[in-house]
Amino acid sequence: MAERAPESTPPADGPGPDATGTADATAPAGATGLAPAPGTAPSAPSPAPSSAPGPGTEPGTGPGPGPAGRSRSLWSDAWYDLRRNPVFIVSALLILFLVLISVWPGMIAGRNPLSCSLDKSLDPAAPGHWFGFDTQGCDVYTRVVYGARTSVTVGVCATLGVAAAGSVLGGLAGFFGGWWDALISRLTDVFFGIPIMLGGLVFLSMTGSRSVWTVVAFIVLLGWPQIARIARGAVIAAKQNDYVLAARALGAGNVRMLVRHILPNAIAPVIVTATIALGTYIALEATLSYLGVGLQPPTVSWGADISDASQGMQFRNAPHILLYPAAALSLTVLAFIMLGDAVRDALDPKLR
Repeated sequence: MAERAPESTPPADGPGPDATGTADATAPAGATGLAPAPGTAPSAPSPAPSSAPGPGTEPGTGPGPGPAGRSRSLWSDAWYDLRRNPVFIVSALLILFLVLISVWPGMIAGRNPLSCSLDKSLDPAAPGHWFGFDTQGCDVYTRVVYGARTSVTVGVCATLGVAAAGSVLGGLAGFFGGWWDALISRLTDVFFGIPIMLGGLVFLSMTGSRSVWTVVAFIVLLGWPQIARIARGAVIAAKQNDYVLAARALGAGNVRMLVRHILPNAIAPVIVTATIALGTYIALEATLSYLGVGLQPPTVSWGADISDASQGMQFRNAPHILLYPAAALSLTVLAFIMLGDAVRDALDPKLR
């Protein structure tokens, strides 16, 4: 009797044809662990997302205010805008020229502004004397150049003094509040009630010698209330921010909070106001000198030269004695006001 061959049964845990086909259809090659069929090339893995910049994209660029996509502070952002503002460039170059001739007036004027000769009174322009001579026979060109030193010194020193006094008083009033704020606010109101021109006529007429520093002291005395009010408002707004409240919660002292957190964020409006006021202070000094209560000889002043030219209506026969000092004064005041406007536009985010 012949023996029957044993039946071949598939493994219990092996996948059948349907299961294998399903696995191959639903899983990518290489995911099931099965070897590829003979004669079939293995499928390449899908490429990873590339982080390289695409065409037309420069490395380092990206979203953000800066050209490289990096976040900038208020000051770097303002400097970025100022460098592209033609008003700032023109005014800055003119102010730089004024500062240079103020420090080294002999660089472009080799004569003494106090060396005068009456026999040359009201003479017109001549070689070596480009602006002619004034009523005293002094070289107008030399006096215009040396007058820049007086105007720039008064404007810069008065602005620094006004900004320092107003920032300290206004900042303390806004930071501490209470009776300190009430006291400084009432004192500010008192000084605001004094017209600066009338105050100059009264104050300077009582002084014996009126030098550059006397005029600077007068401007600081009556000019600080405007800066104080602006500084007070900026400090009150800055101390309500979250980073100041967090610094206080972490135990930061008053000095640290003022210097490290409040002052850098409240100084921008003070700088803008002081820059614009600088040109106003130069015009104020010239006006007081024109009225005879400002700077006295031998100090060279554009206002005093304009006053001398207007006496007796002598500028009708010799207009150069009035034209050149007035033009120099106007350009100087205009340059500082233009600079202040450009700085205001750069530091005020609402104007962007």
